[in-house]
Amino acid sequence: MILGIDLGTTHSAVGVVDSGFPILLADEDGKRIMPSVVWFGEDGQIEVGRKALRRRAAEPMQVVSSVKRWMGADRAVDPALENVGKTPEEVSAEILKELKRIAEWRIGSEVAKAVITVPAYFNDAQRAATKRAGELAGLEVVRIINEPTAAALAYGLDKLKDKARVAVYDLGGGTFDLTILEMEGGVFQVLATHGDTRLGGDDVDRMIFSMLTAEIPEISETLRWKFMEEAEKAKRILSVEASCTVRIPFYDGENSIEKTVTREELDALTKGWIAKTLKCCRQAMIDSGLETGDLDAVVLVGGSTRMPAVRSAVSELFKHEVDVTQHPDEAIALGATIQAGVMSGAMRKMVLLDVTPLSLGIETFGGLMNVIIPRNTTIPCKAGEMFTNAADNQEKMGLRILQGEREMARDNWELGKFEVEMEKLPKGQARVGVQFRIDADGILEVLAREISTGKDVVVKIASSAVNVDDAAVEEMVSASVEHAFDDMSERIFTEAKLKAEELLPAVEMILGQGLVEDGEKEEIDAAYQEVKIALEKGAPNPLKEAVQKLDKATEAAAARLVEKAMEEALEREMGI
Repeated sequence: MILGIDLGTTHSAVGVVDSGFPILLADEDGKRIMPSVVWFGEDGQIEVGRKALRRRAAEPMQVVSSVKRWMGADRAVDPALENVGKTPEEVSAEILKELKRIAEWRIGSEVAKAVITVPAYFNDAQRAATKRAGELAGLEVVRIINEPTAAALAYGLDKLKDKARVAVYDLGGGTFDLTILEMEGGVFQVLATHGDTRLGGDDVDRMIFSMLTAEIPEISETLRWKFMEEAEKAKRILSVEASCTVRIPFYDGENSIEKTVTREELDALTKGWIAKTLKCCRQAMIDSGLETGDLDAVVLVGGSTRMPAVRSAVSELFKHEVDVTQHPDEAIALGATIQAGVMSGAMRKMVLLDVTPLSLGIETFGGLMNVIIPRNTTIPCKAGEMFTNAADNQEKMGLRILQGEREMARDNWELGKFEVEMEKLPKGQARVGVQFRIDADGILEVLAREISTGKDVVVKIASSAVNVDDAAVEEMVSASVEHAFDDMSERIFTEAKLKAEELLPAVEMILGQGLVEDGEKEEIDAAYQEVKIALEKGAPNPLKEAVQKLDKATEAAAARLVEKAMEEALEREMGI
């Protein structure tokens, strides 16, 4: 048996397939949804879920919540997390241990395997951290799947005979994703995905908190959480009511607060927040190549989609009545459970075809980004290219692995770097094959092989090698669009400059050896000078055109040079 787990920012849930049906498992209180909150006592005691949540007002620095926002980060700047001295993986492991305990208590036997969901826009470090958290909890993580894909599984369980294109708008407590999927005959293929791993309902809680405390000069940590709890309650009430009144009597022993908050005020507060999600939606639609009219449904999941302003904005953007038939807090866990059932053989066969959210490649000579796996490539996948030495007798080739959408290496994120030893050969004769492989969990492995020796170097990108600010993911894609023209111009110039620097000395050698026939020299000289001028001006397209002109002008002379070299080699071999 394999568990299906939604490890959420605000809430988590666990399920299993029983008698062919996916079910979510309730705890001793009959609750299927558990707060993703952990309390660490001074004496080593640990409590998870509602018990931990009840301690937050009294011991805020001992209670860790929303830890998912820090998964895979080099440094988590959360006061409570730093105070208890735990890593995000260790805190997440405690949540997973509790879900495992609930499942084993319900089914009456031990379970050692699980499918765990992550936001579609989680990078390699965050996925690896999630997998490690599962291992710390005593679970073998047999698959990591994207949350919107899991939601689509739950949505499409009874629609597998129909072909459908679905947009899944997943707005949870701490993360957001918009994923476009195509479903047909049991195959769920992701066409495009975009999102923000630092945007969710927690942001709304903080907005209401700021409104409530605007006139209070100083807030203690204990008082802060009291107000945050009231802010969250107000958010929930305003999802169904036009207004609510927040009352906190004698919050500091002397003063009280009673403030009415209207939905209209909340809508004004969250307008920019919602707009950020819509920007991601537009980018995902562009990447998918579809129009809104091509979609059969727009499915909403995640607790924050209960907000009427969210539903209205999404409906207006996609020109679709939004589908809210899925339980916003349970759909992802249900989808994870379905996938777990498929992998254990307890359910009918379905195939998940996810995609990689950002391009992956290496830095090449001249500081260029050479893409090996483009963004939105279906995973699992592998791809590779052959590279050569840039200098004579080069002993090593440095490989710098990059992630991002910009043309120049410096503008992308470094995932890791290593070196491959090479046989000493003239420039352009050594060969190193580089292969990228992304597994079903979205984790990258890089293989480099020196062809002449057959020696392999295999590197699995670890989370410690990734130093990517999650909030910058959206900025990366936006920047690639904003700077597309300038980036491409710089790439064209760099490539042409490299070609020119290789071609100009060769032309000088041809001219020096007298291999140019009558009528050719004038054309070659003119093209040669044109390249020199274009280099000085730094103009991309003129340089590219000049290089092409010079290359064409010297074709015949270059052929004679090769023929002469072959004749000389033959004469040497025959001892003439």
